[in-house]
Amino acid sequence: MSTDTEAPSHAPKNGFDRFFEITKRGSTLSREIRGGFVTFFTMAYIVVLNPLILAGGTDKTGAHLPLAALAAGTALVAGVMTIVMGVVARFPLALAAGLGVNALVAYEIAPEMTWADAMGLVVIEGVLIAILVLTGLRTAVFKAVPTQLKTAIGVGIGLFLMIIGLVDAGFVHRVPDAANTTVPVELGLGGKLMTWPTLVFAIGLLFTLILFVRKVKGAILIGILGTTVLAIVVEAIAKLGPSVTNPHGWSLNVPTLPEKIIDTPDLSLIGQFNVLNSWSDAGVLVVLMFIFTLLVTDFFDTMGTMVAVGQEGELLDSEGMPPRTREILLVDSVAAAAGGAASVSSNTSYVESASGVGEGARTGVANLVTGVLFLLAMFLAPLVKVVPFEAASTALVVVGFLMISTVRQIDWSDYTIAIPAFLTVTLMPFTYSISNGIGAGVISYVVLKAAVGKAREIHPLMYGIAVLFVLYYARGPLEAWIL
Repeated sequence: MSTDTEAPSHAPKNGFDRFFEITKRGSTLSREIRGGFVTFFTMAYIVVLNPLILAGGTDKTGAHLPLAALAAGTALVAGVMTIVMGVVARFPLALAAGLGVNALVAYEIAPEMTWADAMGLVVIEGVLIAILVLTGLRTAVFKAVPTQLKTAIGVGIGLFLMIIGLVDAGFVHRVPDAANTTVPVELGLGGKLMTWPTLVFAIGLLFTLILFVRKVKGAILIGILGTTVLAIVVEAIAKLGPSVTNPHGWSLNVPTLPEKIIDTPDLSLIGQFNVLNSWSDAGVLVVLMFIFTLLVTDFFDTMGTMVAVGQEGELLDSEGMPPRTREILLVDSVAAAAGGAASVSSNTSYVESASGVGEGARTGVANLVTGVLFLLAMFLAPLVKVVPFEAASTALVVVGFLMISTVRQIDWSDYTIAIPAFLTVTLMPFTYSISNGIGAGVISYVVLKAAVGKAREIHPLMYGIAVLFVLYYARGPLEAWIL
């Protein structure tokens, strides 16, 4: 929800306004620009993190992918596909390489084949999802999910965003496996907030919240920038460095002014994929299992993200559908294939887009801003690394708060919807997966409705979705048997 108090008139100001429906959706150009900047800052980490994840894996020949080329390709595909989403779907939903999927590609798929073969499977998965969109099946599945379950998906993603922000900022840490405790997570380090980066995050969050409740225009963006400035000052004095070398250091980006601002991008990985060899090298069953896992993850993660962003911007219709649903899903599908074609893993819609919507974005114009910033990041990679997790995470916590407010729309007196909603909401943050939450909600909804004799209330497609998720959850034993 925007903190902007501008009151735009209802008549479009020009053709650009009419095309993107800026005024029609109650927005302004300034809100869209600010929203685009905020979305970029909350997603910019992927330009650094995706290369680290993919470069950490090796294919069956022992080859590694080059970091510089991965960074440039990550920024390029994210920029292009985010702009395409803005122009074609006109929806404020940015895209980039998907976390979780990239780890699957790097550590499970690539070791069974070459990098080119692994990326070829990502291309195949993207094409398959695009076919499902064009045939209407993906949209039909989206419509089959009950409205209140869609609401729960948005609420769950709000909590998911919050825990992502808290973990990325170091406010919450995973307890080391060797620790003598049954508690999986803890406050700070050893249950204490004792690092400068955590203090920077806490101050930045309070600063952002004060701006937000005082309805300051651009509160979230100002919060990110202000926290970054504070982080730069702290790093200049304390010389903390990254957390990989200093437990009290910064989570990913170290907030220091770079020696150079512009760097030449390496685009050598573009087009380095193969869609045929994997079938003979790894075997048909292995390839099919990998494609199935990729497809289910992308398919339902996007559905949840689209609902969450639409809820935050109050852009959903009475059935819980965002405008131009088919176009959104089609662009997302093409992005998956584009990520594989560029050797940077499947690209998907980012739930962090909700941070830009929280700043006021309602249209594809925000995507134009975010996309251009990603393209500039190919050349300005040193500058992108200035903003630390501890600064960007403030936006995720604020937006998480905004998104859970829709929880009141769920009928908690009807257990056949309340329990599935509860499982959806809780399992997303607790399993760190949107798909896991949706799957639990869908399966429990179908089972509970049938158990109380209300099977006729279940859309026929929901049975198929439930079976699909049962297979998804059982993929561990299935992979062990197949592989």
